[in-house]
Amino acid sequence: MPSASEVVPIIKTHRITHVRLYDADSHMLKALADSGIEVTVGVTNEEVLGIGESASAAAAWVNKNVASYVPSTNITAIAVGSEVLTSIPHAAPILVTAMNNLHKALVASNLNFQVKVSSPQSLDIIPEPFPPSTAAFNSSPNSTVYQLLQFLNNTNSYFMLNAYPYYGYTNGNGIFPIDYALFKPLPSVKQIVDPNTLFHYNSMFDAMIDATYYSMDALNFSGIPIVVTETGWPWQGGPNEPDATVENAGTFINYLIRRVSNDSGPPSRPNIPINTYIYELFNEDKRPGPVSEKNWGVLYTNGTAVFPLSLSGSSQIMGNATTVFCVAKDDASEGKLQDGLNWACGQGQANCSVIQSGQPCYLPNNTKNHASYAYNDYYQRMHTVGATCDFDGTATITSNDPSKYDKFSLRYQS
Repeated sequence: MPSASEVVPIIKTHRITHVRLYDADSHMLKALADSGIEVTVGVTNEEVLGIGESASAAAAWVNKNVASYVPSTNITAIAVGSEVLTSIPHAAPILVTAMNNLHKALVASNLNFQVKVSSPQSLDIIPEPFPPSTAAFNSSPNSTVYQLLQFLNNTNSYFMLNAYPYYGYTNGNGIFPIDYALFKPLPSVKQIVDPNTLFHYNSMFDAMIDATYYSMDALNFSGIPIVVTETGWPWQGGPNEPDATVENAGTFINYLIRRVSNDSGPPSRPNIPINTYIYELFNEDKRPGPVSEKNWGVLYTNGTAVFPLSLSGSSQIMGNATTVFCVAKDDASEGKLQDGLNWACGQGQANCSVIQSGQPCYLPNNTKNHASYAYNDYYQRMHTVGATCDFDGTATITSNDPSKYDKFSLRYQS
């Protein structure tokens, strides 16, 4: 994996403006400082019980993981646990207490207007999501879901939903066409219609969002917006996972970006945009389970896209040619740069022949330019086996191709 200081430039290169962390990793929070990127930090499932049982533990968590980073790091939300109601049901009775404790800690730090508290939930808490109009939570009026919605309503927060058309399709036993799951246009004879509202659903994603809105309506909560905290499509699977392909993943993600970027909502809430987080940035190759579980990342660890990636719903495509470069920092000391250059050309086995006197990249003849060439040559060859762009703090990642500047310098020198 790239280091935190390498990830942030990769995020910026791909014009990502919001990120969700599954914990409150200090390296990432420091690296995100002054980037302007909106950050959702996570309370892990292992931490939920302790925070729910102790207001002082919640206050300590907020002080350590939020208050100590804002305003430099633009933290705007705390995601409490991950699918707690379905993944760790024994913690369900204390979930809302944990959320309340965190909110009170934010109030005490005067951060409650900047930082919202919510808890990502799986669509599995809705037993029958289709048709959307009859969907309802698997709950009673006194349930945790009801208390959760009360909390969100009282604190002007939003419902965090993990919505996966991939699973809706693969677990649906052929009930729905794959084009419906992938956002592809459907012919009129195959369009999905809710028989009660006569709303036409062009995508399973929209139907999942509406199923959640109708479920909230059934408990008399109608003013809480939904933010999709996870959705995506795996690009590789095992022999029994034929739909996990690069083509399908690219189709889903690019149609998703286009869908979300038009700022409209699902049929029942057309004026409420569906803010959405894509799962996920990089693969989790050590994740247990089927092959597909390891292959949701939209980027390789060098920053290139797994499939051509349409940015911000526009026609601009970022494909595998897009990469990042490792260059010397402007403020690095001459001595440290020389040490880094010596290491890269020696032990690092960078190809430094072209920066020798009389060779194409010799000019401009200074340590910084020579170090940038050597650093980048080493990084491009070795990052796939764990190499980082650091060189004792003298190097940094950039999306600007340094060779373009070298060529300009050569022309200028001549």
